Amino acid sequence: MSLEKITLICNKKERMRFVLPVVLLFSLSLTSCKEDNKVKTPDNNKNETIDIMQPLNYSVSARLPHDVTSFTEGLLFHEGRLFEGTGSPQELTHTRSVIGPVDLKTGKIDVVVEIDRRKYFGEGICFLKGKLYQLTYKNQLCFIYDAQTFKNIGSFKYISSEGWGMTTDGKSLIMSDGTDKLTYINPETYAIEKEIRVTARKSPLFYINELEYINGYIYANVWTTTQIVKIDPSTGKVTGVMDLNPLQNEAKSVNPGSAELNGIAFNPVTGLVYVTGKLWPNIYQIDFSY
Repeated sequence: MSLEKITLICNKKERMRFVLPVVLLFSLSLTSCKEDNKVKTPDNNKNETIDIMQPLNYSVSARLPHDVTSFTEGLLFHEGRLFEGTGSPQELTHTRSVIGPVDLKTGKIDVVVEIDRRKYFGEGICFLKGKLYQLTYKNQLCFIYDAQTFKNIGSFKYISSEGWGMTTDGKSLIMSDGTDKLTYINPETYAIEKEIRVTARKSPLFYINELEYINGYIYANVWTTTQIVKIDPSTGKVTGVMDLNPLQNEAKSVNPGSAELNGIAFNPVTGLVYVTGKLWPNIYQIDFSY
């Protein structure tokens, strides 16, 4: 078991606001992908590691290409196609805030939506009841598109200061905002239906990012980490944690510019799960007991 200290830069996309040291305890193996069942969470600038009862072990069953210019903020399946939403950090001038289906042979996005990177930063995406939703990072705005034509048909304002990830349980829009909070939004009125706080062993888990709803649980990337957590939406409690550090190391070995793990997509038809990261060269098909 190794001890590694990393520094978290807590401005997600633009300027550094403050630096927070966090201690990680990992036991990693690229071949077996077995991880120490810890999840890290900053709590009032204190270093913590939280024990989780159920480690989620996984294996890689396929590697697909991914465009290394895609700064992944959302990943999901819709009508059998893998869709990706991306952001556009100002310092990475080659990036774009777009949405579209991914060509699984090339990893390129067939762009159906693009927003002006000078004004907006694309974040999480979600399809629900014939509409496509796209969060923006700091505009407190969610764009709405027709799910067939991809024509912009409106928008709504959200209350959180930032928009990060989005998913759905088939009834509500569920969004993260970089805190420990998940917000359920009515897709007809855009009113807040409820909020849940995500905890790991009774401690708040911050930086909840990209989301995916799988068989009654919410799976979430934890920003700045290589971890995916399994959240019970009835309680907000983390019930399992998966660490994909070997995949991030592999991504960086191919493309040194690879950034954080971000992107979870569940294909309800095949039952397969896909993960990737910002500027990663691959999308990984993984097998695990979800």
